[in-house]
Amino acid sequence: MDIVLALKALIMGLVEGFTEFLPISSTGHLILAEHLLGFQGMEEKMKVFEIVIQAGAMLAVIWEFRARILEVLTGLGDPKQQRFAINVLIAFLPAAVLGVLFNKAIKQVLFAPVPVALAFIIGGFVILWVEKRAKDNPAAARINSVDELTPVDALKIGVAQAFALIPGTSRSGATIMGSMIFGLSRKVATEFSFFLAIPTLVGATVYSLYKERALLSAADLPLFTIGTVSAFISAFLCVRWLLRYISSHTFTVFAWYRIAFGLLVLATAYTGTIVWAD
Repeated sequence: MDIVLALKALIMGLVEGFTEFLPISSTGHLILAEHLLGFQGMEEKMKVFEIVIQAGAMLAVIWEFRARILEVLTGLGDPKQQRFAINVLIAFLPAAVLGVLFNKAIKQVLFAPVPVALAFIIGGFVILWVEKRAKDNPAAARINSVDELTPVDALKIGVAQAFALIPGTSRSGATIMGSMIFGLSRKVATEFSFFLAIPTLVGATVYSLYKERALLSAADLPLFTIGTVSAFISAFLCVRWLLRYISSHTFTVFAWYRIAFGLLVLATAYTGTIVWAD
C-alpha cells in the first residue's frame, strides 16, 4: 500500500467525519481538501471514495441513535412512531427529488473552491441572522420534541435541506437553521437533523454508488477502509460533542468560522498563494 495515499485517505476520512454533522459543509471541505492534497486528475476515483467515506459517517449516527431507530422500526404499529417515521420520510423527499433532477448540473457548475467559498460566507451570515432572530424572540421556539412535529413542519424542513445541494451550504446547517426558523428549538433542530441525515445519506450513497459502479475496484479496498473507519470514528466523536455543545451554546462560532474560512479561500485564490483548480 502506498503510505502517502493511505495518509491522504485518513485525512479525507477525518475531514468527512468532523464536518458532516456540523453546519460548516462536509462537501465544501472535501472539495478544498481534495485540491490541497493534490488529487487533481483523480476526480472520477475521488467521487467513489467520497461516497464510501460518507457512508462511514452515516453509520456513526445510526450507532449513536440505534435505540430510537430500533424503537421506531419495531413499533411502527404505534401512531407516535408512525408519525415520526412519516415526518422523516416527508423531510427527505425534497432534497432527494431535486438531487436526482439537478445533481449533474450542480456538480458541473458549483463543485469548485471559489463557489464553495462564497457559499461558506453566505451561509455564515445566514447562521448569524437566525441566531440573532432566536435571541430576540426566544418564544418563537414552539417545538421542543421531535415527536411534536407535524407533516407540514417536516415538509418545510425538507425544503430547507434542499438548499444544501449547493456545495458549501452544509446539509446539517441548512436543516438546523431552517428548523429554527420554522419554530424548532435549537436542540430539537439538531436532533432531527441527525435523524434526517440517515435516509438522506443512505439514499445519496446507494444512488451514487450505483451510478459510479464501473469505478469500483477491489484494489481500492484498503484505502476505502482507512477512509471509512476514520470517518466513522471522527463522526461519532463529533456527534457526541455537538449534542453536549448545543445544550449551552449557539451556532454563532460556526458562522464566524465559515466567514473567515471562506474569505481565506477567496484571498488565496485572488493572490495566487494557492492555485485552486477550476
